[in-house]
Amino acid sequence: MFQMGCLISLSNPLLHFFFPLVFFVFFLPVYGKDNLTSHSFTPINGDLYHSRRRRLISTVWLLRNCGDIGKGIGGLLMEEISNLVHRHPDKFTMEIIETGNQGYKAEITVVTYCRNRKEIDDRSKVRILLSFGQHGRELITSELALRVLSVLSEEEFLPNMDPKSLNSTLDKLVIKVVPMENLNGRELVESGELCERRNGRGVDLNRNWSVDWGKKEKDYDPYEENPGTAPFSEPETQIMRKLAISFDPHIWVNVHSGMEALFMPYDHRNTTPDGLPSQQMRRLLEELNHLHCHERCMIGSGGGSVGYLAHGTATDYMYDVVRVPMAFTFEIYGDGTASSKDCFKMFNPVDLATFNRVLNDWSAAFFTIFKTGPRELQQETTTITTTTTTTHSKASTEKWVSIDEYLDGYLMERRNRYGKKVEVLEFGMQEIRTYFRLFMLSSVLLLFMFCSRISKSKCSRPIAAVLPI
Repeated sequence: MFQMGCLISLSNPLLHFFFPLVFFVFFLPVYGKDNLTSHSFTPINGDLYHSRRRRLISTVWLLRNCGDIGKGIGGLLMEEISNLVHRHPDKFTMEIIETGNQGYKAEITVVTYCRNRKEIDDRSKVRILLSFGQHGRELITSELALRVLSVLSEEEFLPNMDPKSLNSTLDKLVIKVVPMENLNGRELVESGELCERRNGRGVDLNRNWSVDWGKKEKDYDPYEENPGTAPFSEPETQIMRKLAISFDPHIWVNVHSGMEALFMPYDHRNTTPDGLPSQQMRRLLEELNHLHCHERCMIGSGGGSVGYLAHGTATDYMYDVVRVPMAFTFEIYGDGTASSKDCFKMFNPVDLATFNRVLNDWSAAFFTIFKTGPRELQQETTTITTTTTTTHSKASTEKWVSIDEYLDGYLMERRNRYGKKVEVLEFGMQEIRTYFRLFMLSSVLLLFMFCSRISKSKCSRPIAAVLPI
């Protein structure tokens, strides 16, 4: 006590050394440049977004009413979607698909809409697959998914939209919506890593697909664009691939934020595909740009418009491998004035007016797709039937996939239809593939042996003399 009293005594010369040091260590950083920069980052607006902050306000209510789903990241949004589905069992079904590898697990919720649920397996309907939230920091995309589902349920309505005309359009569709593809990445963002776009183990899900996978440009950023150890190394992309193959959509839209753009293939080239499908996709995008983007949106191939090439993307895979006739990537919002380190502001609206404008404009854009897309597809089908068009037009009716992809998709389709548990998906797949290949090999060998036996039997017959001896 005596020594401490001497230390803090005003007459002690040590005070002249320790006081400035203490001031520098504890007070100067508060007013320093670095601290100003960190405090200038825009936090998640819990009043607008279904996030951790908003969830904490109503934790007790969620735990009481939502069970485990209320505990998860993005719990409020998924809870609202779950409740929406349960309020309209005649139109919606919902499934949670889980898988994992090497100790890493992922789950994806898929909501299926069909105006008459009994016709959900009707293959004559136009099938549309929409994916939101592939990058964790793009929260606005998952909010848009909720808005689209709310309009489909008829709990919310679009201005200047005739309900009768809308219902007539929706009668012809089956729509699958993935509201939050990257749940683990969303968890990292809500825990404070606001610039995180990758999944829970640091892989960019939009670089983990097989088309042109692994190629790196000069400006490659390993933090932003890590493609993973191999194509489909990540559980999230495995789930999405199997979903796409089993559903076999006519229209695919991958929804992102960071700018305002309407992209079509390709991302790994600076060109668009040739032929009629490309013309139809561009025509649809120009209509969307005029009606809903107010001529602000960039249109064209992702690789040719955005300023860099992207390899291993979902949209290129959907177009080239799954042979989706219309495959798009939408960028629904971007703040070009925001600092590159202020990621929440750069990728998401931060005020109510902009938030509502984005959701209203882009939800209306999707319903234009629902109405116009099938009409464009019908024109393409008619043209293909009457004349021989481009190679890709013919390929869109003859879709070739690998044995592995076919088996994966087939098993998923059967499981989805009969409601079996998801873990069955991965169990025994290697054995099935092995037996299938052995069966094909043995069939080829048997056919070869059979043909050889026939040829030998013909050669061994005695040749009758032409003239009598």
